[in-house]
Amino acid sequence: MAIKPGMGRKSSNKNPPFFSHEFVIQNHADIVSCFAMIFVVGIMLQPTQSLASTFIALRHNVSGADPTQENPMGVQYLYTSGWKDACAVFFYTLICIIMHAVLQEYALDKISKKLHLSKFKLSRFNESGQLVVFYAMSFLWGLDLIVREQYFGNLQRLWEGYPEHPMIFLHKLFFIIQLAYYAHMLPELYFQKVKRDEQKPKIQHALGGLFVIGTAYFLGFQRIALVLLTLHYFCEFISHSFQLINIFDKEEKFVKLRLIHNVLFILTRFATMVLAFLTLFYSIDNITQTTRALMLSMVFGLQGYLIFDFISNVLRTKRESSSEERTKVTVGANKTEKPKKQKKKESDLPEADQNSAPSSPTASGSANNSGKVRKVKVK
Repeated sequence: MAIKPGMGRKSSNKNPPFFSHEFVIQNHADIVSCFAMIFVVGIMLQPTQSLASTFIALRHNVSGADPTQENPMGVQYLYTSGWKDACAVFFYTLICIIMHAVLQEYALDKISKKLHLSKFKLSRFNESGQLVVFYAMSFLWGLDLIVREQYFGNLQRLWEGYPEHPMIFLHKLFFIIQLAYYAHMLPELYFQKVKRDEQKPKIQHALGGLFVIGTAYFLGFQRIALVLLTLHYFCEFISHSFQLINIFDKEEKFVKLRLIHNVLFILTRFATMVLAFLTLFYSIDNITQTTRALMLSMVFGLQGYLIFDFISNVLRTKRESSSEERTKVTVGANKTEKPKKQKKKESDLPEADQNSAPSSPTASGSANNSGKVRKVKVK
């Protein structure tokens, strides 16, 4: 796969020196692709097949069948979590970096060139464009797994058999991709030349996702985590979709539709807390108090942070809109201030003088000229 240099960045006519920062940034997609191909070639060679497969194939199979062999009986492979998953997360992090660059180069950059956006809106467009694709893919993937596992109408499947929760192949791969995507956000700060003042929220987002998803995955809460993540991703997909609409909507025709996201956000947070409390506090018995407290505090703490951030954004938006309205009123008052003062001066004069008061400098001048003419006639 040939990828243009400067993936996700503006290309420069000058060729930077090899292994310099600018060279790595402009060609990071090609460099990462070469690293990924090392593992792909390694799995084809007999001496390195076992080592390379640890990074590419999923490990910790508990179904008793070898996924690398033929499966004529249609045996379903089941997996658990383990330390070898870190190798798979590393490899798929490389894949996420490559896909991020491909999406940026062949979709977002071409769209943004036609829109002629400012630097601030361009940054918001690139961020929301990447996240919309990830959230949409994750939501549809999670919804498909929920239907496959028959969680609808049978909530007992969320906690029955804990802690032995073997996962099907797609279920395990879902969590590997989730961890890989949040891990790839950290090197993207360097590849995308993110400014220092913009790095803090992005780092918090990446580390928060790694911690929450990794904790739920390795402690055996994959089922409830799948449902909660699917709800969260649907809400975030709607949120970033509206952010993209706001960028395109210069006349602010769809501002009122933001109310849909606000209502959906509140319902999603409420449903998340109810499901987490029902599963972790009431339904799972064979769980230590430390683990129960850790998971509940993590879920409720995250929901509290999201609600606080949501309220802060709503209040900030109202303040900005009110300040804009006050600015418009002030500008309009300044335009009508002079005529008002003139009317006030005229109202202070007697009625006869008001009638004879000049309405404009031109009228005053004409009146003076007419007076001079009358004087000439008298003489």
